[in-house]
This record gives sequence, C-alpha cells and structure tokens, in this order.
Amino acid sequence: MKIIYFVLVIFGSIVLSACTSGIQAAGEDSEPAQTQETAAEVTSPEETEDDLVTPSETDVEVIFLPEEPSPPGAEREFFTDFSKHTIPYSDILSGGPPKDGIPALDNPKFVPVSEADGWLEPEEPVIVVVVGDSAKAYPIQILSWHEIVNDTVGELPLTVTFCPLCNTGIAFERQFDDVILDFGTSGRLRFSNLIMYDRQTETWWQQATGDGIAGELAGRQLNFYPAAMIGWEEFKNTYPDGLVLSRETGFNRSYGRNPYPGYDNINNSPFLFRGPSTPGELPAMARVLTVESGSDAVAYPFDLLQEVHVINDTIAGSEVVVFWEAGTASALDAGTVAGGGDVGSANVYEREVDGQTLTFTWDGEKIIDGETGSEWNLLGQAVSGELVGAQLNPVVAINHFWFSWAAFKPETRIYQP
Repeated sequence: MKIIYFVLVIFGSIVLSACTSGIQAAGEDSEPAQTQETAAEVTSPEETEDDLVTPSETDVEVIFLPEEPSPPGAEREFFTDFSKHTIPYSDILSGGPPKDGIPALDNPKFVPVSEADGWLEPEEPVIVVVVGDSAKAYPIQILSWHEIVNDTVGELPLTVTFCPLCNTGIAFERQFDDVILDFGTSGRLRFSNLIMYDRQTETWWQQATGDGIAGELAGRQLNFYPAAMIGWEEFKNTYPDGLVLSRETGFNRSYGRNPYPGYDNINNSPFLFRGPSTPGELPAMARVLTVESGSDAVAYPFDLLQEVHVINDTIAGSEVVVFWEAGTASALDAGTVAGGGDVGSANVYEREVDGQTLTFTWDGEKIIDGETGSEWNLLGQAVSGELVGAQLNPVVAINHFWFSWAAFKPETRIYQP
C-alpha cells in the first residue's frame, strides 16, 4: 500500500523529523521543558549479572576508521570529536530538523495509574521498566513525539528511547563509567534508526545497538536494561501502584495522534533507509522480537509467535522462553496510537526458577509450565499454582522491523520451529 508516502508528504515536517530530531506539527511551538518531579513504585525481577539480561560495555579493541569529513552541518551544531568514528559517515542521513529538534524529556513528570487510565486505552502500547519496587510506563503516544526520556527509576538512572521508523523501544543505563549521561536527538539517522548524542561528551550513539559511533566514546557501548512494550491494560492490572509518564511535558504536541499512519503496512518499504539489502527470509516490515548474546543473535517473527504463543529456546547456552499474548495495538497503523490493529506483545525470560529449568506450553488459554503446572502471565510472573508469586528473570529483547535489525545484525538466525 503506497498511501503511506502520500500521507508522509502531507505531514512533511513530521516525516523529516522521524526518529531523529523533534517532531513538530505545523503551528505547534516548543516551550521550554518545565521543572518536573519524578517518582516510582512497584516490584521487579531479581537482578542478575547474566549478559542476556544486561549486556555490558565491551573491552574489545576499538578500530577507528580513517578521518573523513563529518556529516553535513554537524560541526556547526556539535563539539563532537568527529575524527574518531567507527562507521562511515556516508551511512548517516539527516532526518530534517536539527539537533534537539525532537526534544527529549529531561525532567519527566509522572501520574498514578488511576489518572492515566482516563486518557490511555486498554490496548494502547506503553514501554514498561521495572527496577526494584518501582515500575513505570512510558506511553508510546508521548514517546512518538519526544523519542528520549532521561529518567531515574528507583535509584537507577535510565534513558527510555523509542524510534518510530524502526519500532524500537529500548532502555539504557545512564551511568557510564563515573558519569551520568543525558541524551538528546542528533537530528540524524543511520539505516532509518535514531542516532542519539550525550550532552556530556556529545558522542553519537546508535539507538538500535547502543554503540558509540562517533566522538570521544566511540567504540564503547551503553548497558541495556530490560524494557517491555505491552498494552496499557496489562500494565495497570499488574502494577496498579505504578507510575505513568504524564502528558504535562512542557511542550505542545498532539499526544495520542499517530504521526505515521499506515507506516507498518507489511507491503511498505522503510522510509529514509539507505543501507544493505534486507535478507529475503522475511518482508522488510515484518515485526520481530530480537535477542543478542555474545555471537548469537536471534529474531522471533511475530507472525509465528501469534500462532504458537510460547517458544522454548537456547541462546548462547542459556535456556530461555518467549511469551506472546494478544492485547497490544500497533502504534504505527491508524490515525491514533490507540486505534491500531492488535499485534500483540512478546517478551523473553530465563527459564530457570530456584535452580529448576522449566518448560513452558500454551494450552489454548494460558501459559503453563510442564514441571509444576503453574500459570504465568506476559510479564513473567506466576499467577497461580505451586510457583505463584515467582518471577522469571527478563532477558533484554527488543521489538524491531526486520529491515532495521538485519541492517545491523545480518548474521541473525530467524527462529524456526
């Protein structure tokens, strides 16, 4: 369906800012971000040091590319050391607006579930982050217009990010060495994916991979933190005492409207994509859930997940399980974020509980484990049975369109039963 390009032309100012700077509709002027409070509540799974859970910075020797001219206009906006870079600058495209054109949220305000329930629909997608006893939801209807939220959940400084052109919702730890980084949008894309920058060193970072690609910290990597994209109803039922990113951001935006209607049509081509040819095993716009550990990278197609609901797998020697449930709307389908078709949600967990490796199945109505018969929900919690109250350890797993992940990780295996 080619109508998407007609729509994108009409909303040209929105399109050009996709995934990189500030989406600003005609007549909507930015206002300075107001000082806002943060808070958080609720429970999280046990933290582990497993690389599947929080991939960490690498000590591999960095190989920089030869010096070349920096991306057009970059030196007027950034003090980045562009002599240090790990990718060719020819890969980088301007998204249209300049640095910070899409304004990150630096002092986010939060509201209780009861208040947010007045403006969030049951299947509306939110990104969920849980740290200790604190759980927060970041509605896609807000992230579509800001793309980055610099926050602290519990006592952990995190940045929660969303790139609409790639459908990637990713959380990173902001503590880097001895510095807490704050991130903004660079106004640039690589393989249609958001390039962020940190305000402390103005290093450029690739959102899809967490890699520093240009500047002082080029060759380093941000630590991922588990974040799930699920429907609002799932969050509010699981974390009734949780907190939700407020629409009182200090900016005038059409929160709730989807700036990219029709973009996720399976027959479309990615916008502003200049990169390697997408492997033909899946359509470019196919939804996949991706996991990477060491040299093992796996993509789980949503079409398959919708059929089987549960996949038991092994990644880099670790036993994991993928859960899928209906109840999450596509943020990139209809004219509103909440009005998109149900694409469901998928998450990945380690299968070991109290030293026992579980095997999970879908019985046609619910997820159960074969060892105890306990029932489990989408967020990896045992809700009934012998193990009620147990929590599976989450694995960092990220939603992508296939073209996006394949461009960065072409060696990925696509899961097949």
